[in-house]
This record gives sequence, C-alpha cells and structure tokens, in this order.
Amino acid sequence: MFNRPDTRVSQQLNLLSKRLAEENPALEGVLSPFQAIDRIGYAAGLLEPGEESYAFTISWWPMIAILGTFSAGKSTFINEYIGHKVQRSGSQAVDDRFTVISYGTTDSVKELPGLALDGDPRFPFYRVSDEIERLGDGSGRTVDHFLSMKTVKSERLRGRILIDSPGFDADEQRATILQLTDHIIDLSDLVLVFFDARHPEPGAMRDTLEHLVNRVAARNDFTKLVFVLNQIDTTWREDNLEEVVSAWQRAVVRQGNATGRFYCIYNESAAVEIGDPQVRARYEQKATRDREEIHSKIAEISSSRSYRIVGAMQAIAESIEMDAVPALTEAMHKWRRRVLQADVLLMALFLAAVIYGAQLSTGGFSAWFDGRMFQAVQDHPWISGVLLIVFLVALVGIHFFNRGWVARRVERGLPEETTTGNWRTAFRRNTIFWRSIFRKRPVGLGRGAVRQLHKLREQAEGYVQRLNNEFMDAAPDTPAGGAAGGNPDAPRSPEAANVETRA
Repeated sequence: MFNRPDTRVSQQLNLLSKRLAEENPALEGVLSPFQAIDRIGYAAGLLEPGEESYAFTISWWPMIAILGTFSAGKSTFINEYIGHKVQRSGSQAVDDRFTVISYGTTDSVKELPGLALDGDPRFPFYRVSDEIERLGDGSGRTVDHFLSMKTVKSERLRGRILIDSPGFDADEQRATILQLTDHIIDLSDLVLVFFDARHPEPGAMRDTLEHLVNRVAARNDFTKLVFVLNQIDTTWREDNLEEVVSAWQRAVVRQGNATGRFYCIYNESAAVEIGDPQVRARYEQKATRDREEIHSKIAEISSSRSYRIVGAMQAIAESIEMDAVPALTEAMHKWRRRVLQADVLLMALFLAAVIYGAQLSTGGFSAWFDGRMFQAVQDHPWISGVLLIVFLVALVGIHFFNRGWVARRVERGLPEETTTGNWRTAFRRNTIFWRSIFRKRPVGLGRGAVRQLHKLREQAEGYVQRLNNEFMDAAPDTPAGGAAGGNPDAPRSPEAANVETRA
C-alpha cells in the first residue's frame, strides 16, 4: 500500500532506478530490497509512508569532495580532469558556494540552483535545507546561498559526483560553510584537500588544517583524505620541493593524521617557465605520476561505493532487528510496568477517596458500625448503580491517563534520528489507545518481519557475489563490469593498470 506508483517516494525511486540503469548497472535490482525494508519501516512506524525511504539515507553515486582555500587550484584541477571548463578559476575567491558537478546529457555546462539538490533524493544533499536552517544564523539564507549544481556530458563524471568547495577563508558565512564541510566529508568516498605551494608556511593554514584533518582523524575515517600540494612549479628556483612537502607533512601529522601523504601537481598550461631543463623534467615527471595516481584513486571508488550501498542495505536490515526491535521491546516493557504500577496506586487512592466520601455522606465512620451505610443503599438502590458506573469510568479514565502520561516520559528516552528511522514515532504507534499494554512485540516487527529481515540480509550477500563477478572478473580491456558506463578511468582499465605498475 505504501509503494503505489502514484506515491511521491515511488516516483523518486523510479527516477533513481532509471539513472542507475544508465550509470551503474552493477546495482540493477538492488532497489527492491530497499523497498522491502521500507515496507517494514512503514508498518513499524520507523518511516513516514509516502515521504521517506531507506534508499534516501545514502548517496548512490561515489562522491569526491575537493576542499581547500581559494587560489589553491581546485577549479583548475576540476576543469582539467573533466575536460570542460566547468568552474571559474582565478587568484581571488570566485565561488562562494559548494558546487555539485554531475553527469549531464549535453556538452554544454548547465547550472541549476541548490533547490535541485535539496528536492532530489538521488543526490547526497536531499533535504539539506533542513540542516542549513538548523545551522543558520537567522539571516534568512536559503539552500541557494550555499549550494549549486552543474551538469556536463563527460565520461569521467558518469557514475560519480564531484563537489567543489568555496574557500575556507574568513567570511560572514564561514561557520555554516565549515559545518556543511563536515557533512560533506561524512558523505564523501574520497576527499582531496588542496594546498597552495606558493604559500609554503603551514602555520598560516592552521585553522584549515585543524578543521580538515583533526576532526576527520577523530572520526577514524581519515584514510579517505588525499592531500594535494598544487602549483609546485612555483618552487623550482629554490629546488626545495622535498622540504616544502616535509613541512606540510609534519603539520598534518601534528593534527592527528597518521600518514601525511602529499601528491604534488601543477597545471602545465598555466605554469611558470622552469628555466632549468633538468628541474623541469623532474617536476613534470613528478606531477604526471601523481596526477595519474589521483585519477586512479577517483576511478577506484566507483566499485567501492557499490559495495558500500549493498553493505548499507544489509546494515539497515540488521540494525532494525538487532537495535530497533530490542530497544522498542524494552521501552514497551518499561511502559507496561509503569502503567500497571500507576494504575494500582491511583486506583487505590481513588477507591479510598470513594469510601471516605461515602462515609461522610452517611454520617461518618460511625455509620459503618451501626449499619446506616447499608441502610442508605437499600433505601436508594440507584446509588449503588451510580457509584459502580462512576467507579468504572474513573478506573478507565485513570488507566488511559496513565498510559499517555507514562508513554510520553518513556518516549523521551528514545532517539528521533537513527539509521533505522524514528524510534519515538514507532514507540508511539505501540501506545495508541486501542493497543493492548500486554503486547509483547512492537507493531510491524513481529516474527514474520524478522524472518523477512533475515532473508534480505541473505539477499545482500548474493548482491556482493554479483558485484564480485562484475568487478573482479571483468576483462582487462573493459571497464569494471561496465559499472561506470564506459568510464575511461575504471579501475581495471589499461591506464589504471599502468599506473599501478609504476607505483
């Protein structure tokens, strides 16, 4: 009922399926298990029907984030890699927004507003406006102030997404940009951090190093960082490239990164003239080798992202069974126990109050000993009926008051945002007034749902085997499994193989 063709989620999933078929056929059919998990999430109250899907919680395309200060050569590198002039370049800050660059259907560059990303679950910034609003400074900036999208027909973009960042130099929206950078680093498969060799003093870049290195190292995902020292041609007169690189390496290691590996490149079309032929040959060789290794790293993440998507599907199914079900079951047990305790206490107090009131109305406590209480009931039989009805109504009212009051208190201890959905909403579904407090398992997460989750986890293993066949058994002269749609940079191409041999 939740996946009808006319629902918003179904329409978006259909668009996602079509794009996968065009750009990453290795993942063909993997949306079906996600939809099966969605149905379990809808039934349990973990997801909002027609609005949410577990498929929207991950990025379906490999993401390469390109970060750094302005004038570090990010835009020049992107234009050179893509083969189109997509980004403006210059010695001053020319872009003040994050730009998501994706595969398009025309050779000309098309620019779209940030809203195109915010409203499309196929891209990694789906509903990012909520995050921007949460981080906002009250100035009313919208998603278009921080994000834009560009598309162009380039085989190197097929099946992957590049993100160009604005410079991290101080400006009025620095705080929001840095926090969005954290979000991008979390989503990205590869992060290229560009530094400018013309400014060889790492101390001047302490804030940038701290944000891009220290925080990533603390999250134990610093292995995705690749440091690029750009415009190394400007150091040729001193011929001290090794010293410059060593200074940056030490600065990076001090911030907590274990490797501090730097690639050194420059753009030959915009390079200064290197007068010494030997120095020029050495610099050209170094830049060419490092650039090819960077391109190879970008190519390799296409296959790793496919495995991550299948792993995410398996992890969601496992987390529902191993995390959400026990947590909701425990919350229901706590709710039931506290409701019954409150019922006994309040009903005892109510009963005592009724007896006390009856005593007062018939002459006080002495009435119990001389029989006047019973005589009054005999003389007016309707009194007993009224008292019984009032008593029963009060008991029911007390019980349902306790149900709601206790439920709200227990609910506060559950998280709203998890990888499996909103646990508070799911718990609330189990405490609706027509649900029995003696129900043992959460709604929608009974034994049948758990068996279905087991099957989906087994199905994920089948997808892993299929990906192995696609990527590992591909012919040497064919892009891995065709997953990149004919991408010339696919990991098993002859060019990549030659790079690996040289490395």
